[in-house]
Amino acid sequence: MNFSEVITIAWRSIAANKSRSLLTMLGVIIGVAAVIVMMAVSAGTEATIAEQIQGLGSNLVFINAAMVRMVPGQPPPQGGLVFDDVAAIRDNIKGVAGVSVEQRSTATVKYGNVSLDEITILGTTPDFTTVRDVAVGSGRFINEKEQEQKRKVVVLGSAVAQELFGEADPIGQTINAGNVKLTVIGVLKEKGLVSGTNFDEMIYVPISVVFQKFTPSFFGRVMGDRVRSIYVSVAEGYDMESVIQQIELLLAKRHGVTLEEPDFSIQTQADIISARQSTTASFRTLLAWVAGVSLIVGGIGIMNIMLVSVTERTREIGLRQAVGATPGDIQLQFLVEALMLSLVGGLIGVLAGLGGAVLFGKFSGMRTVVVPYSIALSFTSAALVGIFFGFLPARTAARLDPIEALRHD
Repeated sequence: MNFSEVITIAWRSIAANKSRSLLTMLGVIIGVAAVIVMMAVSAGTEATIAEQIQGLGSNLVFINAAMVRMVPGQPPPQGGLVFDDVAAIRDNIKGVAGVSVEQRSTATVKYGNVSLDEITILGTTPDFTTVRDVAVGSGRFINEKEQEQKRKVVVLGSAVAQELFGEADPIGQTINAGNVKLTVIGVLKEKGLVSGTNFDEMIYVPISVVFQKFTPSFFGRVMGDRVRSIYVSVAEGYDMESVIQQIELLLAKRHGVTLEEPDFSIQTQADIISARQSTTASFRTLLAWVAGVSLIVGGIGIMNIMLVSVTERTREIGLRQAVGATPGDIQLQFLVEALMLSLVGGLIGVLAGLGGAVLFGKFSGMRTVVVPYSIALSFTSAALVGIFFGFLPARTAARLDPIEALRHD
């Protein structure tokens, strides 16, 4: 019996019981589709995270202050990042395109009869637009002189400008942020939501003004010009690791600490993306294993039906053996039938998975990215399931005694 004849016989057997064959393949179909969809969701999440972090700015280095504990009745602890570190980094580190620092507060913002509650006031520095990769739509951004002289000027996010002024030009107008009057000098272009921060719904003032007018608590006033984070943009063509080493040495010297026990930590965008991706990769692996259970269930279904098929076709097996079919021929025939069931189910599952990934991304609001290797992985897994779970029925058929098989009704 040649192989083409084995395939023909196997296909005829599957086609003769279409409904049963389809139900048998259902577990494989669901398993393959689930693997593709779940891995597409995970990959989409990874891509979104990477884009959001990259959207914070280009070639960023994040410098974060170490956590310090305030002891009641004692002066604030020394060390950590201070506002003067910004100028030190900008003036002494080679390869820095911009240095920015941020201090947040909230207030009710008013203009005329329009009042907006709980608007974020972001105190920052002139390099903010370079570091954070934002653009000014009209007017201009804060300059160094306004920063040093603590001038009460403000740049509006595009959404805040629209809500306060509508179609009118806000440049030169005065708004109230809490009890502080601020003169509008610019409006940012729309940037939207990036890594959980909506740049369009904030207002931007010199950080010196935030320290002076918007520090919200006694804790903040006691801590003075301490800052939690400093953002450094590395200029094109410069090695980021070299810039980081320079920053570490500079800050360690300024703060009187060693590099073994610094009062700050430094991360890059790549570090953050890698950390996030390692988490989502573990989650993706878990999802793939969960989906793989469906493949195993599908394989058990194939084995069960093939065992039933062996019982139903016992007389047919005896006749084939009587006309010269060897046990190897019988085993190959049933093994091919199981493999064809799993491969056809795998093919349908791939199509269902691709369609499911598209539909899930469209209607769930979550981004999905189909991973090419997930198609190969799931399809190959389906084939292996067919071979593994088809072996026992095929071996059972091959070991039937021809005489007993011919006597079977």
